[in-house]
Amino acid sequence: MTSWFFPEKLGVRIAYALAIALLPLGIISGLQSKSLMDEARARSTAALLGETLLAAISERQLIWGARVSAQALAHTIIGLQDDPAECSAALRELLERFDGYSYIAYIPVSGLARCTSDGVDRDYTQRERFRQMIADPKPDTVVIRDGLASGTSVLAFGHPVRDAAGVNLGYVSISMPHSVLESRDISQTGVQDLNLLEPITLITFDAEGEILTSSTGLDTAPGLLPRNRALTELGRDTARTFSATSINGDERLFAVFPLVDDEIYAIGSWPVYVARDTFNLWVSPYFWPAMMCLASLLVAILATERLVTRHIRTLRRSITTFATGNNRTDELDMRDAPVELRDMAESYLKMTDTILHDEAELENMVHQREVLLREVHHRVKNNLQLISSIINMQMRRMQNPELRVMMKGLQDRVMSLATIHRGLYQTSGLADVRADELLSDIVRQILKMTTGPGRGFDVSTHFDDLNLTPDQAVPLSLLLTEALTNAVKHAGSDTAVQPAISISLRRDGATTAVLTISNMVKSGPAATDPDQGNSLGTKLLIAFGQQLGAESLASTADGVYTLQVRFTVRELTEAEARRAKDPDPDPDPDSDQVDQIDSPV
Repeated sequence: MTSWFFPEKLGVRIAYALAIALLPLGIISGLQSKSLMDEARARSTAALLGETLLAAISERQLIWGARVSAQALAHTIIGLQDDPAECSAALRELLERFDGYSYIAYIPVSGLARCTSDGVDRDYTQRERFRQMIADPKPDTVVIRDGLASGTSVLAFGHPVRDAAGVNLGYVSISMPHSVLESRDISQTGVQDLNLLEPITLITFDAEGEILTSSTGLDTAPGLLPRNRALTELGRDTARTFSATSINGDERLFAVFPLVDDEIYAIGSWPVYVARDTFNLWVSPYFWPAMMCLASLLVAILATERLVTRHIRTLRRSITTFATGNNRTDELDMRDAPVELRDMAESYLKMTDTILHDEAELENMVHQREVLLREVHHRVKNNLQLISSIINMQMRRMQNPELRVMMKGLQDRVMSLATIHRGLYQTSGLADVRADELLSDIVRQILKMTTGPGRGFDVSTHFDDLNLTPDQAVPLSLLLTEALTNAVKHAGSDTAVQPAISISLRRDGATTAVLTISNMVKSGPAATDPDQGNSLGTKLLIAFGQQLGAESLASTADGVYTLQVRFTVRELTEAEARRAKDPDPDPDPDSDQVDQIDSPV
């Protein structure tokens, strides 16, 4: 039984078996490939984190510097807060010393800032950040889109100012414009082993998920972040790398690590194609084991086709041709086949030679047997004709008309038997007889013997193509002979037209046949003997019907006498089986069957 687990074709089976044999090697190669891939990914992770860290060094320095400056200033500003002019001068000097700052201010809890780096007093009471710092005084870093002093987007670093008793006096704010952060060139930074095709995109954000800086600008930064991942969630994780789809719909690689613990984080990203060697299929460790397995299977299939399958197809083609009746086997070329297949081909050729030789002998025996059977029928026909001639000679010497009529009837029956054997001689076979040919010949012979000048008949015949065993053909022929003789004898017409006689043998179903003999009769009393039911012809019809295993039905309607004989057609194999069981099919002269036929005589 074949299935997907056990295929039919030899080449596929061998490839299947080889695949199973290579499975352990494939598993080992796969495990090694996974180990190499994990190691490569670990190196790539470290490299990507290093790339992000290198890109964020300058930004980290600026942020840390600003936070440290805000912290230091918060401790030193207490001595200067009562002198706004001196305080503003100190802040201006600090602003000039540190390149990158745009504005420094001390904002007391009142919200009115009089100590500023530009010397301008400003009211912060309406600013949201002021209210947050007063409500929750702690160091922070926020993005202010519209700085009160510069009017541009700035990154503001705040630190609370407290006195010796810890009372909150206000806070120090240092502003750094985003233009300073965005103007930094990070295209030359990076790990050279990654072979990056484009520079890193670097974004910083705080613990609340607010974007602080972006190397591509704050307006484009949100579209470069990973989709379905909040920045607050990323901020809780340790340094790591991952791949995800950005909000813009691009597949990107991401690396996240903290710039300031629990406060500020950096996330770097690249499109997935930036690392040529890291994630390339052609140099992937999975590629070569797969190619090795495919190459092994291909070699197995080609080798099987070249060495085995094509020779088996040649041998199968020759066997199929021989089985369909073509006895030519000289086209079988197995010179390049393996020795096992050559031995098989030689055995096949010897077998075909033996079969052809035995077949020729059987055909010769069949021919001889058929010739012998024909000769038997021919000799029986000649002997019956000889008996008919002797009866004819005896009739010429008889003076009694009644005896001459009886001898004439006997002569007709003997000639009928001769006609049957003549038909068997012409259509004889070992197991079957063509009923249409045999019955047509009998009808011609009977009409030839029983008609003459002044006595003609309108005869119509129809015989289906039906093959009968000899055991049925002989009694059917005798029954037709007797019935047709009676039909000719009693046929007549009330008018001047010729009497009509119809003879047919038709199939009725798969295994039944019907013989029908019809003849026109004159109206009035039948022109037959009063003792017709006990006549020899009637008894012979009954006896032949019994031998045939038939049902007979006779009827007269509208001046037409009809005899129907329905019988079951025996299988041709029954004759062969009977012949094999009983090599001498001739009945015993003392048997009941012969008595049934001979008793009426």
